[in-house]
Amino acid sequence: MNAPAASTIPRIGAGFRLQWEPAQGCHVLLYPEGMVKLNGSAGEIMSRCDGQHMLTEIVADLERTFGITGLTDDVAAFVSMAVEKKWLEIRA
Repeated sequence: MNAPAASTIPRIGAGFRLQWEPAQGCHVLLYPEGMVKLNGSAGEIMSRCDGQHMLTEIVADLERTFGITGLTDDVAAFVSMAVEKKWLEIRA
């Protein structure tokens, strides 16, 4: 997949559910066959992919929350990979 457009609106893929797992101390992505344990960055990105916000808004929120800039390429690369794995869907 090419890099997603700035106006892309990602959401959790069908059949997946994102939740915070206190026992694991991280976000996990649940699906019928199992679970994906997400690292901190992936969990932060995925938790903002609610089907309501554009990629630019997600990046801006992450940059504001963590007080850093220049996250666009990294977030876009993660979203692209997550779409390929079907973890995320792009709202039409």
